[in-house]
Amino acid sequence: MSLVFDWSALGSLTASPGTGGVLRREPGDFRVEEVPAYAASGEGEHLYLQLEKTGHTTAHVLRELAAQLGVRDRDIGVAGLKDRHAVTTQWISLPAKAEPRLATFSMDGVRVLETTRHGNKLGLGHLRGNRFVVRVRGPVGRAAEAQATLQELTERGVPNYFGPQRFGVGGLNAEEGLRVLRGESRLKDPRVRRFLTTSVQSMIFNAFLSLRLERGVFATLLLGDMAKKHDTGGVFLVEDPEAETPRAERGEVSATGTLFGRKARPLTLDAGALEAKALAAFGLSPEVFSSRRGDRRLTRVFPEGTLVTPEDDGFTVAFTLPKGSFATSVLREIMKSDVDSAALHDPESSEEAEE
Repeated sequence: MSLVFDWSALGSLTASPGTGGVLRREPGDFRVEEVPAYAASGEGEHLYLQLEKTGHTTAHVLRELAAQLGVRDRDIGVAGLKDRHAVTTQWISLPAKAEPRLATFSMDGVRVLETTRHGNKLGLGHLRGNRFVVRVRGPVGRAAEAQATLQELTERGVPNYFGPQRFGVGGLNAEEGLRVLRGESRLKDPRVRRFLTTSVQSMIFNAFLSLRLERGVFATLLLGDMAKKHDTGGVFLVEDPEAETPRAERGEVSATGTLFGRKARPLTLDAGALEAKALAAFGLSPEVFSSRRGDRRLTRVFPEGTLVTPEDDGFTVAFTLPKGSFATSVLREIMKSDVDSAALHDPESSEEAEE
């Protein structure tokens, strides 16, 4: 199987023909607002900034903040990485000593919306999720169809695919990531090497999830699954699928897939056989990921706060997703098109990243 990202190779959940349409004609067509994991206390040794940015990656903004405020890169905290081709709002933490110089900070396309204090530095993953408001241009009179699909996704869950932003220019990050894992890459930057290997983990996860959809076990559980409780986050081994599947059908628990690494054991039994099939399709084994920590990822997530608004030239769709989930997975189900394929040609495109 190819290591190049391709939406058409991944199974879809909903049966609607799709609305089609165009995304990101203007930066304001795609808006993302970070939903914090907790409220800042208002006091402490870290200055929290709520920033709105347009046309920049999070990394670019962080570099400018460090340079203009005289702060070391490693002392700046961020909960998530946000797309460049959007208007995005997120929180960033700085050492409190930078506050007097903040008034001099200036960057085209970046605004400081709010400041406060807190006792700890922000870290990747310190967020509950993201709120998306997306304008889909072109499909006039199709808002009702979009609403019907979004309602189905709210009830059945969204296939929690990694979107094209994870796979880099040409969708080729996974190919270089595999060379890193095999010790064949000349890249030296540890951050870049780590991100590239996540692309390989992500590609295998996507293939596993697609197999579940194809075999009709997206909303059910298999013997050997490691299921996760949506309310508490607890993970447990599925030893009796018939007893546990009703909980899955009610949306209380969902199967997880393995992001391979030394701390994440492969699935076993029936679920393990399906996962092994996805892994074998790439000619890989779990051992090649021994340099990675590994993790488990939900195969589905449930959007919240959904809303579809008709527009003169299409519609606007709004929803909130948990951290680490991609808006493109929702939009692809609604539009039934190669959503955000432009990200595969943009070296500065990025979204949420985790181990």
